[in-house]
Amino acid sequence: MRMFIGGEWRDRDRVIPVRDPYDGATIDSVPNATAADARLALDSAHRGSASMGALPTYERAKILTRAAENVAGAAEDFATLIATEGSKTIREARKEVSRCVNTLTASAEEAKRLSGETIPFDSFPGGESRVGYYYRIPVGIVLAITPFNDPLNLVAHKVGPALAGGNAVIVKPATATPLSALKLAEALLEAGLPPEALQVITGSGTALGRVLIPDERVRMVSFTGGYEAGLDVARLAGIKKIGMELGSNSPVIVWEDADLEWAVESCVSGAFWAAGQNCIGVQRLYLHQAVYGAFRDRFVERATRYRIGDKLREETDMGPMITESEAKRVDQWIGEATAAGATVLCGGGRRGTLVEPTVLEAVPRTVRLHTEEVFGPTVNLYPVTNVDEAVAQANALPFGLQAAAFTRDVDLAFRLAADLECGGVMINDSTDYRLDTMPFGGVKRSGLGREGVRFAVEEMTELKTVCFTRR
Repeated sequence: MRMFIGGEWRDRDRVIPVRDPYDGATIDSVPNATAADARLALDSAHRGSASMGALPTYERAKILTRAAENVAGAAEDFATLIATEGSKTIREARKEVSRCVNTLTASAEEAKRLSGETIPFDSFPGGESRVGYYYRIPVGIVLAITPFNDPLNLVAHKVGPALAGGNAVIVKPATATPLSALKLAEALLEAGLPPEALQVITGSGTALGRVLIPDERVRMVSFTGGYEAGLDVARLAGIKKIGMELGSNSPVIVWEDADLEWAVESCVSGAFWAAGQNCIGVQRLYLHQAVYGAFRDRFVERATRYRIGDKLREETDMGPMITESEAKRVDQWIGEATAAGATVLCGGGRRGTLVEPTVLEAVPRTVRLHTEEVFGPTVNLYPVTNVDEAVAQANALPFGLQAAAFTRDVDLAFRLAADLECGGVMINDSTDYRLDTMPFGGVKRSGLGREGVRFAVEEMTELKTVCFTRR
């Protein structure tokens, strides 16, 4: 598949194969772009930002609405592509496509809501003869760097709001899963997007990032990825806006009065969705001692019924990890934990890129399976006896994207919502619930700024103040 830069679909002699992580089969290839290609994309985006800035609001909204319709009309093709190039099962991929349609539709709606306010300049002496207002203007060029685990909707979460705000966008999709982003570009161009308003450049993130990120024409970098990569982005960026979602190690508290059936079902899905490669996936479960045994037994029984394998089979519950090296890493972390005293309650096996859904208890607080984001299909269980202990344990790590709690006690729910250190608290739901229009982002090492369509549009625009003086 060709990349789209400079208003054209372009091939290159050097290519990167795109492989199905389930069986390693090559399904396509994309150009391995060079620094010269990155500069071409920057020049084109600079021209595209002028085109987008001049485009009326209703035109931006119309383009995004048509693009949503184009994606909806090819939903099964998009889903099959997501499931083939990535880790998601076909059922998971269909949900991602429907969310992408929602994200683009919401972006069209938010384009029409960009507004400002009048300013009471006469609120301070000397301003009696002044009137004015502020309104929002595009930042110019947004650089969107996207991950492999949601190869369509996380691209839409950056591109949709950026276009709604009147910006041009350069997308650098994950090297492992670039095809969904390129197919989304086709949908946007067919919808009437000015060609130079969007660039999708494929290749090495490190090599291209050195050219794209520090360029002063890029006025915002929107990055989703790991913490260490986020540090590199911040060092390169210079004086410009940065939005970062850097993952987490999400805690869930299950209290003694919780609906255990619902809590188990929600948390099993939250732990093993997309083979656990989910920035808000359930990783640590803090269970009240009174229900620890009952929850554990039900959770393990449900996890052992998970069907893993071929992503395109309707009955498959969980597919492979994105690469065998990632699967080996998770396998190693499980081994480290068990060597340190953890007990594997189910799973723990690996075959190629397939890692079994794995549930552990008695995990030492010093091992990586506890302290870091595992980004794989494992979950740890811990007993707690009181609220203070549960909150302290949940907050003990330097992450804070989303947390969750299951309880029927409304007072406890409000307390946990206030005390858990994170960007979002889900009450009686898994940490991996996300509405595409809600503010989404983290505290501590989990990131900067907020996504969610309305909030991303605000991040991707600037306020401009106008003041008139009567003489």
